[in-house]
Amino acid sequence: MERLSTKVLVIGATGKFAGLVVPALHRRGAAVRALVRDERRAAIAIAAGATETVLGDLRDRRSLARAADGMDGVFYIGPAFAADEAAMGLAVVDAAIKANVRKFVFSSVIQPTNLRLENHASKVPVEEAMYASNLEYTILHPANFMQNIGLAWPSILRTGQFAEPFPNDVRIARVDYRDVAEVAAMALTGDDLAYATLDLCAGMHSRTEIARIMSTELGQPVEAREPTFSEWALTSQLPYDDRQLRLLAKVYDHYRRYGLGGNALTLTAALGRHPVSMKDYIHELAANRSAASEQSEKLDG
Repeated sequence: MERLSTKVLVIGATGKFAGLVVPALHRRGAAVRALVRDERRAAIAIAAGATETVLGDLRDRRSLARAADGMDGVFYIGPAFAADEAAMGLAVVDAAIKANVRKFVFSSVIQPTNLRLENHASKVPVEEAMYASNLEYTILHPANFMQNIGLAWPSILRTGQFAEPFPNDVRIARVDYRDVAEVAAMALTGDDLAYATLDLCAGMHSRTEIARIMSTELGQPVEAREPTFSEWALTSQLPYDDRQLRLLAKVYDHYRRYGLGGNALTLTAALGRHPVSMKDYIHELAANRSAASEQSEKLDG
């Protein structure tokens, strides 16, 4: 008898991070329904491995109900620093419950009970809602994403500087979100991670250590630098309003004071392998740059 595919709704399926869950689910044979905001994004989701798309909005409960209908599982990661992030998350959980969804994976944040940080505190009501439901939940607590370094990579190559607005010697827990996506796909297509709450971290590094790895992989010096938050935000051209920038500044002030702790044990156990290390991630960025340079030389030739 042929086994039916698991049907999973991925919310924000063309985002920088939820977009990594779509191919992870596709590799595991799941049929992915992608919730997107417009038709242009629908095409992107299909190209990434989604089986179907549905237009919707996290602030429109009726569109969430349509999206969740007939699904076996839901993957959700909230929009960063949104003023109503908790309300949107609660609406997604409610839609899943009413649609009789079985599995729900929430990509939360490491240390969500650090209530001094609003973007952490906003995850707590969503987690509480899952605990007070019959959903077969898996809650993921990922550390700072390595992909944030990837977003800064063009600037690092251009300037020879790796800059973040906290001291160079402060150690931060980081994780490759592709590993988080793999854990999410495992939880949505199997039962081993049901009812688990997992801290997901690959290791802790200071910016000095990361700059040293970059220098080795690139064969040229990369300097670790500590700009002010205002300088860094201006250079980074973040798509945030003043309120969101204030919240982000509090996150980096917390890093300045305390760093960000994390342990790779849980992620290693969940994956059944070593997670992508910082050295692995930087090596890949450097290799892609080398490949692009070689291709450019061939075209010029």
